[in-house]
Amino acid sequence: MAEEHSVAVPYLFETLAFLLTVVIVVPLCKKLRISPIIGFLAVGAITGPHAIALVDDVEAVQHVAELGVIFLLFTIGLELSFERLAAFAKQIFGLGTVHFLLCATVLSFCAWFWDNSAEASIILGCCLALSSTAVVMQLLTEKGEIASSHGRSVFSVLLFQDLMVVPLLILVTIFGAHSDASIGSIVVRALLKAVVAIAAIIVVGRYLLRYLLRLAARTRTVEVFMAATLLAVLFTATLTGISGLSMALGAFLAGVLLAETEFKHQIETDIEPFKGLFLGLFFTGVGMNIDFLLAVEKSWWVLSAVIGLLWIKAAMGLLAGLIFRMKFSASLRTSLLLAEAGEFAFLVIGQASLNYDIVDVEVGQFLVVVAGISMALTPVLAWLSQQLGKQLEKRGKSQSFECHAEDEHDHIIIAGFGRVGHAVANILNSQSIPFVALDTDPETVAAHHHYFDEPVYHGDASNKELLKRAGVDRARAVVLTMDNARAVLKTLKVIRSEWPDLPVIVRARNDEHSAELFAAGASKVVPELLESSLQIAGHVLCAWNFSKDEAEACLELVRRHNYEELQDQEPSAASAKNS
Repeated sequence: MAEEHSVAVPYLFETLAFLLTVVIVVPLCKKLRISPIIGFLAVGAITGPHAIALVDDVEAVQHVAELGVIFLLFTIGLELSFERLAAFAKQIFGLGTVHFLLCATVLSFCAWFWDNSAEASIILGCCLALSSTAVVMQLLTEKGEIASSHGRSVFSVLLFQDLMVVPLLILVTIFGAHSDASIGSIVVRALLKAVVAIAAIIVVGRYLLRYLLRLAARTRTVEVFMAATLLAVLFTATLTGISGLSMALGAFLAGVLLAETEFKHQIETDIEPFKGLFLGLFFTGVGMNIDFLLAVEKSWWVLSAVIGLLWIKAAMGLLAGLIFRMKFSASLRTSLLLAEAGEFAFLVIGQASLNYDIVDVEVGQFLVVVAGISMALTPVLAWLSQQLGKQLEKRGKSQSFECHAEDEHDHIIIAGFGRVGHAVANILNSQSIPFVALDTDPETVAAHHHYFDEPVYHGDASNKELLKRAGVDRARAVVLTMDNARAVLKTLKVIRSEWPDLPVIVRARNDEHSAELFAAGASKVVPELLESSLQIAGHVLCAWNFSKDEAEACLELVRRHNYEELQDQEPSAASAKNS
């Protein structure tokens, strides 16, 4: 009877083992201050069929774990819009193409040099040129670096690589069938099919997904709204999968479509637990592909192959970044983050070796181990890029960095990168909103420009030419957070004289300063003393046994009253100025 019950619940033991892993690994990794990815990869390697064999059905685990990549790309899409995505076009199809071609060419030549056939060499070179979307994007998300210059470059290259999966799988089919058809024409047809599928999803999904969520929201039932959200993600991913595209790409498109709806923030909150759990399962599945026995038997060759792969891809990535005139530090960090192999290597190599006999089975198993180890080393590469950033910071502290933001669109310009400006930038980074910061302190600029690879530049924000180089003509808004009251007023007047319709949010020292800023044309003014005093008063009220809601309501009344008074001062101050 017990045996029948256990059969009725498939993968029950594996599910319990995975949930126990999450409960143990994530807190332990946080305590050790390392990425949970390393913990999941290690658990997968230990419990997989090549070690203690606690889980032997790796393929089933990986099929379920693909949902992690789907949800990850969906949440990334939620943080973008079509306008902001259009600003990435140059990097996606320019930098992405150059990066892929350079890596694929060199790696294909290396495979051919080691006595693989021409067809096998091309397949191996192309699939190893792809990097891990799941590992890299999760690392960037954890560190809040998606909006940084190297984060945007990495994201663009990975998005292009997702598009290249389709032609690569078709290429495997062509070589396996020994077809006489023109490879170029077949690849072009595949790309056209992909474009049509993407266009159809965008056109139809823009209305269908919004209608679906509005219908679910009207029921005022959490379960229905959650089901509608999951349906939107998985249905769009399935459509792209049926079209021959990456399912993760479809999920990304669904996120971009829903980013323009009023449900964006609710969806982010609902989907986060699913993303985290399935990503953990995905990384565990990747670890299960690491064959310890093979790695030990051919340890020298495996080590040499892993180092060679990382070195070649890092070198080609750095070259691609320099070709596109990226900063050296951004090119270096981009190249290191993209140096590993990707999850598609398991799929492509598996098909090429087992299904079509293009790649020798022994070679395929060897390269799967190499790809898995390289992915496991990605957090180490991310750490290495930070350390190199520190060295660049030390060397560049005395340098003055010239602002060039020709590729920025719909970004925020932050004038003054002290504690307030930096806090604003951190929030923008967390929401993947691009920004350009200006500051007159060379040490502050050098630290953030090199170590954190943030778009922070040296210069006086009241300089019209500097503002133009920062892309003020294409900016969404300007935030003035400088400590010097005169500098704030001077910069505001310059902006208003040249760009009268541009929203300008200003930090004020006190009420008198606020009135002066309103008179000079500020769109919004935030008095620093008022907000800090309200925060302190809130804690005092809670200490006096006010509930949190009561304290917030009291503070909101005071805040509204004070801001209304400031708004009333704006016309009188402006008229006084005109008279």
